[in-house]
Amino acid sequence: MTTNTVLLLVFSLLIAGGLSFFQYYYKAKNKSKLNLFLAFLRFLSIFCLLLLLINPIITRNTLEIVKPPLALVVDNSSSISYLNADKTALKVYKELASNEALNEKFDIQSYRFDNEFQQSEKFDFKGTQSNLDAIAKDLKSINKNIIFPTIIITDGNQTSGNDYVYAFDTANKVFQIVLGDTIKQLDLKINQLNVNKYAFYKNKFPVEVFLQYSGNKNILADFSISQGKSILSKQTISFSASKKTAVINVLLPAEKLGSQVFKATITSKEKEKNSYNNTKNFAVEVIDQKTNIALVSAINHPDISALKRAIESNAQRKVTIINPKNINSLQDYGVLILYQPTAEFKTLFEENKLAGINTFIITGTHTDFPFLNQQQNSLLFKMGAQKEDYLASFNSQFNLFAIENIGFENFPPLQNPFGTVTTKGNLSVLLSSKIRNMETNSPLLAFAENQGKRTAFLLGENAWKWRLQSHVDNQSFDKFDVFIDKTIQFLASNNSKKSLVVNHESFYNSGEAIEITAQYFNKNYEFDEKAHLTISITNTKTKQSKNYDLLKSNNSYKVNLDGLAPGNYNFTVKELNSKSSYSSHFEILDFDIEKQFINPDLEKLNQLANLTQGKTYFPNQVNELVKSLLEDDSYKSIQKNNITRSPLIEWEWLLVLIAALLSAEWFVRKYNGLL
Repeated sequence: MTTNTVLLLVFSLLIAGGLSFFQYYYKAKNKSKLNLFLAFLRFLSIFCLLLLLINPIITRNTLEIVKPPLALVVDNSSSISYLNADKTALKVYKELASNEALNEKFDIQSYRFDNEFQQSEKFDFKGTQSNLDAIAKDLKSINKNIIFPTIIITDGNQTSGNDYVYAFDTANKVFQIVLGDTIKQLDLKINQLNVNKYAFYKNKFPVEVFLQYSGNKNILADFSISQGKSILSKQTISFSASKKTAVINVLLPAEKLGSQVFKATITSKEKEKNSYNNTKNFAVEVIDQKTNIALVSAINHPDISALKRAIESNAQRKVTIINPKNINSLQDYGVLILYQPTAEFKTLFEENKLAGINTFIITGTHTDFPFLNQQQNSLLFKMGAQKEDYLASFNSQFNLFAIENIGFENFPPLQNPFGTVTTKGNLSVLLSSKIRNMETNSPLLAFAENQGKRTAFLLGENAWKWRLQSHVDNQSFDKFDVFIDKTIQFLASNNSKKSLVVNHESFYNSGEAIEITAQYFNKNYEFDEKAHLTISITNTKTKQSKNYDLLKSNNSYKVNLDGLAPGNYNFTVKELNSKSSYSSHFEILDFDIEKQFINPDLEKLNQLANLTQGKTYFPNQVNELVKSLLEDDSYKSIQKNNITRSPLIEWEWLLVLIAALLSAEWFVRKYNGLL
């Protein structure tokens, strides 16, 4: 409390005492005890009122010792128990967490990680993934602008996320306690298998397999790919101390339609400690035909190459670039992409009126718009000679098919002649256009459906810049290519609109995220946010069934089925109000990525220690680690002076007290006839 406040309180006492004395005692004829009591009440009420106005603040200084944090992180993935290191991990953790000297110097924070990073002091070693990259990201956000050490009790084997070696802040030391046997064992392993999700009936599809050998002996191994009891491919590979990897390329026949499951196996006469990583199951969806797409253009433009690459990123699509004068038969194609049509396209439009093939019309600065007005009834173009740049604006209410916003608003503008575009029919707009920040209320990408024929319109050229920008934003063309693929998929299908649309894969690897999404539309084909969707899943072998509700998320409903055992499953999605349903099946392949390792990744752990000025230890070196941390002078406690300011008396209580004192004075005077 300041000197001024103390003086004001003294003056308040004097003023309150003087006024109460003057009012009840100085002028009073009868100086009884009653007057003295009333004067005392008046003194208290006046003093409390002045105290309320002064509002004296009390300042308290408290000293606090803030210890530097010590992040103690335990690998909770199943690879720890598979390497028989779970008991060792628990022992090391308890030894560090209960160390009195460490607790005196550090604020020990206990965490665990598998596919997620979370604070915990309990570990079950059942995690299906190991994401060490998450440790670095989350610890940076938890302990911002603080120098602190990190101890990771792990085998160093990462199965998801980015490379953790370069993810940690080099200013903070990272110490690892290595779990598992570091003595190299003889081991043959299928390190990676690459195969397309889809293959075409009666064709052959490629399989690329990366094999890895750990050992110093010269051995011969047999590699084979089988389906059921049939061996489709077999060959012998030699390994030695100098040749520890091999790449196998095989072409397999697609002779059955539907989801086909295969098994890749590598074996030798040598005894291995871990044989689980000698096999890998994979599956391929064999489809009956390929969608042939004609990209028709009379000019050369970068858009043509970009569209071809984006469409053919899906192995089900094949694009043929054709001049409008050179098309012999439209029946060979499932979709027509008409790039900047002019009068040269007249014959093509006339033939397509009979063929009824769905079209994707793309306009630009070379388009003949009066001619285009004559050939379609969905849009009316009134365009000038001046060029204009049009930016995209995403319509979140678009519901013809499921599509996410891949950053359209940040894409470079498309170029088209300046003018007005009027919609004439029922049009679904995915992207509307704007000039700089001004909305034009005109479509940029729209879809029309008339008497079973579907048409898409992209009103602007230079879509190749969109694909390039998508790669810059995501380090991949995938998002843009999926966007184009969904557009082509809509045009390639002539199926009538369904009220219930379900998206799922035909097969999943165990341990992966298994997610099924669905959309339900009302009679006006608007997304129904009040739908009640459920899913019933049945294991075809055990006949065990499970039921789940689908939860709403943006413009779809989702269900997560993580934790299902490997096997074949039939499922049915139902909308309970309308009784609409969708039935299909999927398969979960037996694959546990955490069982692929027989040794800890000591090399990467040493790299991380070197980059962060830390060190790698083994479970029998815990005392050395503790001693190193205790002797490190870079981690010091900080003394903080916390200043808290609070009022002497809360104003609410003062008001109550003033009201009580004045009421008591009034009642006493009333009772004694002084009013």
